Amino acid sequence: MKIEFFFDCSSPWTYLAFERIQPMAAEFGAEIVWKPILVGGIFNEVNPGVEYFKSKDSRPPRKNDYMLKDMQDWAQASGLKIVFPPKGHPVNSVKVMRGCILVEPMGKLIDFARASFRAYFGEDRIISEDAVIRDICAECDIDADWLLKRVADQDMKDALRANVNEAIARGAFGSPTIYIDGDDMYFGGDRLPLVRWALAGKKALVTDRV
Repeated sequence: MKIEFFFDCSSPWTYLAFERIQPMAAEFGAEIVWKPILVGGIFNEVNPGVEYFKSKDSRPPRKNDYMLKDMQDWAQASGLKIVFPPKGHPVNSVKVMRGCILVEPMGKLIDFARASFRAYFGEDRIISEDAVIRDICAECDIDADWLLKRVADQDMKDALRANVNEAIARGAFGSPTIYIDGDDMYFGGDRLPLVRWALAGKKALVTDRV
């Protein structure tokens, strides 16, 4: 079984899903294919004229209060710390997301993405800033000078754009978007129970055929 996980480190709900999808995949013996994207780029293309992010002041107070409680409940249930809303949300995550693509062949995508999520949502640090990215690189034993230079190169720009285009072509409209075995799509961390159900069903089918 294959899980494709389209994600942007600027989304707190994606942070929750990122951590929870990994043990689930291991439980069912599924491979995860990580697909870094820019959720704003997807949102702006498939939802023209609609703001990607609305500030807490633009939401009804009761809805805003509940959203924050809901996020903290999910964070506690997942064993994570989330400080929300962080300063400047949503941050420009383009360097970090290109960095995820860049370090994947080194086997460091998960560590780099996790450190980026934690810096932004756990420590309220702006992951668009080079100084913060340097700290993330140091934590992951990555040469920061090399990474910051490479993420500005055209091939890294093209690679991230290709992931965005692929996500749009396959029906995605936000982060995280999850596909099981190609075309079975799920959106949002709160759909992970359905992902589990789907994986269990596919595993049962394989077992029945043995």
